[in-house]
Amino acid sequence: MKLSYWEIKTWLTQVDYTIVGSGIVGLNCALQLKKRFPKANVLILEKGIWPQGASTKNAGFACFGSLSEIIEDLNHHSQEEVIRLVKERVKGLNLLRKNLGDTTIDYQNLGGYELFLDSDEALYQSCLNKQDEINALLYPIFNADVFSFEKNALRFKNIKSHYSFNAFEGQIDTGKMMEGLLNKVQTLGVKILNNVTVEAFSEISNSVNIKTNVFEFSTSKLFITTNGFASQLLNEAVKPARAQVLITKPINNLQIKGTFHLDKGYYYFRNIDGRILLGGGRNLDFKTEETSEFGETKIIQNKLEDLLQNTILPNTNVEIEHRWSGIMGVGNQKKPIVKPLSNHVFCGVRLGGMGVAIGSTIGYQLANLLD
Repeated sequence: MKLSYWEIKTWLTQVDYTIVGSGIVGLNCALQLKKRFPKANVLILEKGIWPQGASTKNAGFACFGSLSEIIEDLNHHSQEEVIRLVKERVKGLNLLRKNLGDTTIDYQNLGGYELFLDSDEALYQSCLNKQDEINALLYPIFNADVFSFEKNALRFKNIKSHYSFNAFEGQIDTGKMMEGLLNKVQTLGVKILNNVTVEAFSEISNSVNIKTNVFEFSTSKLFITTNGFASQLLNEAVKPARAQVLITKPINNLQIKGTFHLDKGYYYFRNIDGRILLGGGRNLDFKTEETSEFGETKIIQNKLEDLLQNTILPNTNVEIEHRWSGIMGVGNQKKPIVKPLSNHVFCGVRLGGMGVAIGSTIGYQLANLLD
């Protein structure tokens, strides 16, 4: 397709900063670039109609880690690293709320719960035994004990009589968050072009030449924020990880309110608009779910339905209305990759399924890599 003079002149000439990906990280990177350089010409290229990946696909958990997840992290990271991870998540959530406001993102502090299957006695006992240790570790961040155990008042089936409760966890409306971010950056004059896939880039003197499926152009600096799709452009230690989700039709007198984790966080559910949103199951088939292709599989969808009918809402007639999937970026370490790749190219990827929590700060850190 040949571009017009107007298209080239208005969108693709004298581009100061180009961002690949209009997800949480990319949009926050644009916000910070505009704050630092108000007159800069900032362009975002997005391969989807909406932000592809996980930014508009996630469950909307405003969380920083369940009790078992933090215990597990301590097996692979030092105490200092785990404390830093939690601090970054809390800082990111606060920044998200500050940037957009609680009303815009429909933030609700309903608390978070971790359920333990009857069959998982070892995990349950581990969390009971280590709760005080984890609370002591996190106390300086929250000035309070984070985790406590409460009786199963919501009458879930096939789980232990008590579950872990975290009063600091909340939830958001993912669609409203992304709509708010998109509106904010566009108000500042940031240009966004959708359905444009970056195929390659190369540095030439003091600029970067970018080849897309539609056109080629040059930019002064390039920021890559494609997270789960990073391996398509970069040679970094980040792999795609698909997350499958379903949502029910509205349920009369739904009593479940809050965000819930199950089986070391591999399953998660919440209330939204009188419905239950349920996702997870990647642990059933890690290899198949290590993909950048969207889609659902029977093994995972059947398990999600089983949990819904036999554990979450065992005595309720529930209909499933919709199913979808998102693509996360994960690796051997939970620490995101935020770094310069050269003098003119930078990346912010590998958010490890914590995009809602850390996407805002990763975007800001990425923009601040510029001298």
